[in-house]
Amino acid sequence: MEKEDQETSAVEPLSPISQLFLSPTLYCVIIFTLGFKTRCNPSSIVEGIKNTWIKFPRFSCKLEMKKNGKAVWVPTTYEVEDHVIVPDIDYSNIENPDQFIEDYTSNIANTPMDMSKPLWEFHVLNIKTSNAESLCIGKLHHSLGDGMSLMSLLLAISRKTSDPEALPTTAATRKPVDSNDKDWWLVGRFWFMIRVIFTTVIELFKYCLTLCFMRDTKNPLKGKTGDRVQSRKVIHRIISLDDVKLVKNTMEMKVNDVLLGMTQAGLSRYLSRKYDEGMVVEKKKILEKIRLRGTVIVNLRETTKIEDLANMMAKGSKSRWGNFVGIVIFPLWIRSEDDPLEYVQRAKSTMDIKKLSMESLICYGLIKFAMKMFGEKVVETLVKRIFDHTTLAFSNVMGPDEETSFFGHPMSYVAASALGGSQALIIHFVSYVNKIVINLAVDTTVIPDPHLLCDDLVESLNIIKLAALEKGFHKMEV
Repeated sequence: MEKEDQETSAVEPLSPISQLFLSPTLYCVIIFTLGFKTRCNPSSIVEGIKNTWIKFPRFSCKLEMKKNGKAVWVPTTYEVEDHVIVPDIDYSNIENPDQFIEDYTSNIANTPMDMSKPLWEFHVLNIKTSNAESLCIGKLHHSLGDGMSLMSLLLAISRKTSDPEALPTTAATRKPVDSNDKDWWLVGRFWFMIRVIFTTVIELFKYCLTLCFMRDTKNPLKGKTGDRVQSRKVIHRIISLDDVKLVKNTMEMKVNDVLLGMTQAGLSRYLSRKYDEGMVVEKKKILEKIRLRGTVIVNLRETTKIEDLANMMAKGSKSRWGNFVGIVIFPLWIRSEDDPLEYVQRAKSTMDIKKLSMESLICYGLIKFAMKMFGEKVVETLVKRIFDHTTLAFSNVMGPDEETSFFGHPMSYVAASALGGSQALIIHFVSYVNKIVINLAVDTTVIPDPHLLCDDLVESLNIIKLAALEKGFHKMEV
């Protein structure tokens, strides 16, 4: 059915970050997989999208370039059925469904999008895998919105499995209220501002050094400097959120700290194997000399309310949207540690500094300012240098904390990854109920064994969990 009632005269400019995602060297798409507990009905997906998804303006627009070189969103008419793809595949002849889905997903990810129509598509596959009875694989251009916006939109068109009329919920993070008296509050606030300014200046100085000349050490995870990776392998692995929370509660930190610590430990294991010098002492010295950093994508917006997006699709109201993110450079602790908890403690210490700094907000402001003053090409060059001078990208998106259905299909997991830039390794974590999905997007010319890297991440969490359990027992004994 053709989309009607479009406001053909309305156009909307792209945000600075969205504009960058269209450039040839920073071209970026998002690939997500919804695993279902039942067989998928393509007709229900099409009908659900017609009633919700396409009512959001960006998903009913195409990109057009103006004479000044700026891209704008322009409403268009299209067939929803053309964007919901049901491949003609004989599933009975597939010996390894999990491998087939990996190859299919990677092929979708590496296929350029048709920029002459709305920049999204769904692939429906009724194939049983290790973790699902059927799947829906989506592809979106990153110019449509950042990870938090798109996750909020996904939740807004989903419903609780236990209550088909109710919107799903996510765990809210609440800051403790300071109950000190006003005098001490003012002193504490003043000292906090001093720390923020001092930390921000130091982190921005490091940022400038990275832009100018400071590169990561050449290592087996580091991609080649140059244009974006043309072909990536996309894989994912499911781990227990309860295991992560066990470490979080024992060490009194955030889930994100544990995931970063697990990443540091996993990368250290992987690199230790690559630098197989035979002597443990020599291997430790090699790891200690490595400078390895990641770009961490930080959400700068206030949490997008799921109810606002649901109302927007139902009533035509407005909600803030787009790519409102900053880029933080995160130094990773690559060592051969005897105490596995050292990795998560180091992650927390570094992240506490990053949270105190205004690095991400200033980064976004500078990109916006430079885009207006010097143009897209200059900003593209600067952002590209950040990616070229670092090794990997990392992000964590929080999903629903209770069982959710997507147009009547109960979900078993949600996986997602953003693909773009010149970094050979991109790591994304997505939570769903009591699971966390590790998503890796790798350049196989640099990292030919992504499954081994994934194994090292999972094994590192197990080792850290056992160390946390032992630490918890010691606390109980004391």
